[in-house]
Amino acid sequence: MESRLRVHGHPIQPMLVTFPFGLFVSVVVFDLTDLAGGPEFLGEVGYWTVVAALVAAALAAGAGMIDLWDVPDGRTRRTAVTFNLVNTAMAVLFVFVCLVRSGTPDRGVTGVLVAVELLALSVGAVGVWIGGTLVRRFDPPRGEAGTLDTLRSGFESAGEPLGQLRRG
Repeated sequence: MESRLRVHGHPIQPMLVTFPFGLFVSVVVFDLTDLAGGPEFLGEVGYWTVVAALVAAALAAGAGMIDLWDVPDGRTRRTAVTFNLVNTAMAVLFVFVCLVRSGTPDRGVTGVLVAVELLALSVGAVGVWIGGTLVRRFDPPRGEAGTLDTLRSGFESAGEPLGQLRRG
């Protein structure tokens, strides 16, 4: 199965998934620091980071839905659907956190909300593991990254013969 959305021969959706997950981890770091007595603005930063992560998650989910269209029936499709559902569950938990925080004047966080965020990250970690299995199944490594042959094949698969590359 080839992903419909590709950049230089690489599927986009696995790249997009890293942004919301990284932002969600950042939210937890900001919020834990805020709870531990850090500067007051960290609560606000954590809130807006949740908002940015949810936008990134929506973009990744859109790319995932396009890729899901071409997944053949069977075990692989069930794994892809599970991957999307797990990531959706993580995002829903963070939507809950975002909605609760939007009602507070300082957008601060409580211990209960941090617990929900940690639960959401745990769910997201399962999604990362499932996503890794899907990437290995659909886009196996093309060779060892340190060899000249791998570099040559990577450029040639991107449509540029190695002999025609410009040197910088």
